[in-house]
Amino acid sequence: MTEEQRSSTGKPMVEATPMDVIHVRIASFALVFCFAVLVLSFVGRIWVLTGVVVAIMAIIAIYMAVAIRRQKRLGGGPRSRG
Repeated sequence: MTEEQRSSTGKPMVEATPMDVIHVRIASFALVFCFAVLVLSFVGRIWVLTGVVVAIMAIIAIYMAVAIRRQKRLGGGPRSRG
């Protein structure tokens, strides 16, 4: 293992594609929104909407897991060569 490299601003550099990062962030926002709709539909006893939201949340969770897996497959970050 090598030490984590840092950018000129001092932030840790991680090897990941920008699209994967965007997908994870947007999906996490969608999960929060879906959770709010889920609670409201459950309280309002709208069972069809509850089922639809649960299905959508499952799809989003799988999508996030795939994006995170792609990031991990790239490696643990840039390697030191010196």
